[in-house]
Amino acid sequence: MKKSSVIGIIIIALAIAMIIVMYTDSSTYSTFTEAKEEQTELYVVGVLNKEKALHYEPTEDANHFSFYMYDNDSTECKVVFRGAKPQDIERSEQIVLTGKMIGNEFHASKILMKCPSKYQENEVEVTEVSTAQTLGFVEAPAAD
Repeated sequence: MKKSSVIGIIIIALAIAMIIVMYTDSSTYSTFTEAKEEQTELYVVGVLNKEKALHYEPTEDANHFSFYMYDNDSTECKVVFRGAKPQDIERSEQIVLTGKMIGNEFHASKILMKCPSKYQENEVEVTEVSTAQTLGFVEAPAAD
């Protein structure tokens, strides 16, 4: 076999390997069931269970907020966020969490809420909250 053929095969194999690595490493939305199976940080999208109470006692622990959420498969799970309660979470239409399962609880490091806009009915307002913001490490954006 010629050297140019061997080099061509190696380049093609490397390109295929890079595509596979990029495809498997890309972020996709998961469910609570998948989060239990994988012990890595994932994105879970769902809706707030408004029938169960939200737990936030700033006098006891200002950096502990928990609530129940349904994922896209209608699986309910308790979510624990080490930060302050995001404003207007009760009004959110959809919630995207970044975090991982620890036991039977999903521990979120970020909460992204899609809330109805207060100005127009057809627009969606997006609010992101992370642990770093609630602990004062990152300056939070000013409210409208």
